[in-house]
Amino acid sequence: MAKEEQEKDEFLAEIVEVKGKTGVYGEIYSCLVKILEGPDEGRVILRNVKGPVYQGMLIVLRETEREAREIKGR
Repeated sequence: MAKEEQEKDEFLAEIVEVKGKTGVYGEIYSCLVKILEGPDEGRVILRNVKGPVYQGMLIVLRETEREAREIKGR
């Protein structure tokens, strides 16, 4: 039963566009992601993702309410 509850809090998303790098060492990528399942299905949001990512990659989000802020220009 605990596993079923855990799966409810996971949402599949696809990376639509990698906008840029952020973080002290550039290890965080700012990405537009499209939610593929759950109540926000079809919504595109800006999220920060750690690690090497590419367009079309599928990721799992724990929640879909929060959005990242835009990276300020240099």
